[in-house]
Amino acid sequence: MKKLGMIGGTGPESTVDYYQTIISEFQQRTGNQESLPELLIYSINMYKIFDLLESGQEEELAEYLAAAVLSLERGGADFAVISANTPHLVFKQIQQKVNIPMISIVEATYRKAQDMKLQKIGLLGTQFTMESDFFKNPFIANGQEVVVPNKDEQQFIHGKIVEELEKGIVKEKTKKELLGIAQRLIEQQGIEGLILGCTEFPMIFKPEDLDIPQLNTVKIHVDEIVKMILSD
Repeated sequence: MKKLGMIGGTGPESTVDYYQTIISEFQQRTGNQESLPELLIYSINMYKIFDLLESGQEEELAEYLAAAVLSLERGGADFAVISANTPHLVFKQIQQKVNIPMISIVEATYRKAQDMKLQKIGLLGTQFTMESDFFKNPFIANGQEVVVPNKDEQQFIHGKIVEELEKGIVKEKTKKELLGIAQRLIEQQGIEGLILGCTEFPMIFKPEDLDIPQLNTVKIHVDEIVKMILSD
């Protein structure tokens, strides 16, 4: 088996979800409830990530994350992942600075959308994720359309991620508002699927909440991670 190195803390709630989901998926695939994957977790400060992005210091962000991956390398990791969507804004820069392969949550989600034959897809996430092109580019390059909420809605979503979800707070009022935004994208923009482009969103969004497929980026990413762990 290959040893996973995971950058966590981005935020803590989704890191726990990743850890539990990796173990569950691993045991399901191996058919052995007494077998566990070997992995290393380097927990970093998500607030530093936000600060660097807000001040436009993308190169500094890439250096910060690459240093964490290099630490996992020294610990014996065979490959690495970042358990969040937003830091993938500098994914390519990070991969160039490290020696072990990394699995991109963006590329994994794109491949899943391709398998599902979705042509017009909604994207929710932090404001950085919705405003930037890093998540949209693979889709656009292949003739698919990615739709995001309007500016006011983006600010609302970002605020709720930072102030509530990243701290493990789930409010029914927030869920209702977020589902309302998603429903408007369905009715007004005609989206065929919705990318949950924040790894905390599974705390709020459930598959039965909407009439279109939800692309849970945690689950999609974990599927690729476990495949790599079990690969020769």
